[in-house]
Amino acid sequence: MIDESLMLDVNGIRMHVTTTGQGPTLLLLHGFPDTHLVWRKQVGVLAAAGYRVLAPDLRGYGRTDAPGGIYDYTLEKLRTDVLALLDALKIDKVTLVGHDWGALIGWQLAALAPQRVERLVALSTGHPSAIARSGILQHLRLGYVFGFLLPGFAEHTLRAGDWFMMRQFTGEPGQADHWKRDLSPPGRLSAALNYYRANLGLALPHGYPRVRVPVMGIWSDHDPALGEKQMRDSARYVDAEFRFERVRDADHWLQLTAYEQVNRLLLDFMGGMRPAAQGGVHSTAA
Repeated sequence: MIDESLMLDVNGIRMHVTTTGQGPTLLLLHGFPDTHLVWRKQVGVLAAAGYRVLAPDLRGYGRTDAPGGIYDYTLEKLRTDVLALLDALKIDKVTLVGHDWGALIGWQLAALAPQRVERLVALSTGHPSAIARSGILQHLRLGYVFGFLLPGFAEHTLRAGDWFMMRQFTGEPGQADHWKRDLSPPGRLSAALNYYRANLGLALPHGYPRVRVPVMGIWSDHDPALGEKQMRDSARYVDAEFRFERVRDADHWLQLTAYEQVNRLLLDFMGGMRPAAQGGVHSTAA
């Protein structure tokens, strides 16, 4: 159920975005190695609940342009893309839902452009400073990133054996075929990997401004890359309400493998928000 599929000029690139429904705007930002299609189990439900749902292909992905340079994919450019997209659509403020790299972009926008973010939902990926300070076990979980940093080697390894390695990422039926289709065109896999190559500084704690919008962090207990601590510790960087939710028996792609729980949490967070001034941490298990 897509009302419109748009191609817009934003920040020097052509960006593809789908828009569905009418009402307050929700912006859904995907991560590696996805496109807007990773939200296919959310868009219809959220639109039916009375929201306007925007789901773009981020820079380098899907139908959006894929510039060739590594440093075309810095977080500064990625967040500027998102702000330019909102400007092009004449949208002042959104509830932002991000997964993986989309969550990292969301954390940055909530800290650096809070006037554009009503509230933030971060799936899987906690505040970058919480990840950087989360200890040796979390850093070991992210060891695969070192392989992603090697041009040529990473591309060859991920494509080998009919994309065998990527087929192990998730148990969601058919998802690996989406990745193979979307990353096979020339330059597309390198563009996706350039998110890692252009942002090595994320491994270091940063002094970002504190987040002053309500945040819900949703973490799944079968995520091999990101542990619970980095999401729980994100509360340290949020001055408004921080709500932690654990989703059981779901992998990193929880919006697909636990979509009913994720959809319920999203609608509850948007409909039952306590005033940000109350602050505090709320934690439950889905």
